[in-house]
Amino acid sequence: MQKYISPSICCCDLSHLEESVRALERLPVEYIHVDIMDGEFVSNYCLGTEFIPLLHSLTNIPLDIHLMITQPDRKLDYFAFSPGDIVSIHAESTFHIQKALAAIRARGAKAGLAINPATPVEHCKWVLEDLDVILVMTINPGFAGQRLVPQTLPKIAQARQLADTCGHEILLEVDGNVSFENAARMSKEGANIFVAGTSSLYCRTGTLEERCHLLRQAIEPNQSKAG
Repeated sequence: MQKYISPSICCCDLSHLEESVRALERLPVEYIHVDIMDGEFVSNYCLGTEFIPLLHSLTNIPLDIHLMITQPDRKLDYFAFSPGDIVSIHAESTFHIQKALAAIRARGAKAGLAINPATPVEHCKWVLEDLDVILVMTINPGFAGQRLVPQTLPKIAQARQLADTCGHEILLEVDGNVSFENAARMSKEGANIFVAGTSSLYCRTGTLEERCHLLRQAIEPNQSKAG
């Protein structure tokens, strides 16, 4: 099962954005995670509509766009995402989940459905055919630096089982306290995409390259040993 690292751009030095992006390109990583928060769905504001085209102008790394906003089905046109990007909406954010997922796919992006720690995996069941990614939140969304909600680990395995019943590939993403130790556990439960923030890639131990290597070892131990 292929594994992907998606660094959270909110955790880098935004005052030197281009330098931060170039550093990610040298690692390398597969995605750049972009958190968009509206202050309503979560009690925080983060980034804005102009940030996505800015990142696209700086790099060819696909974006992993996490929309923590209310009624995303009405607001998708605000965001200039591109084919190859992942765009995830929250199951709790709209009554029209299928409509929003179909609109994301119609623009060539991968459609993702995010579920909060207390939201059952079964919320994804009736839109599996419209999904490319299930994003399991392993903390409550809105703020970095939180501890893992332990009940979400078996939930990852449940999501993997559900995703595997579908006739096409569905990637399983995890977001929240993805430390080196937790990433290894999440990988064993079936996660594919790992949002890397202050618990791993942007912690204060070692260099960025060393931290990325440690994270890769955690999520792909067999390949690391073979290398």
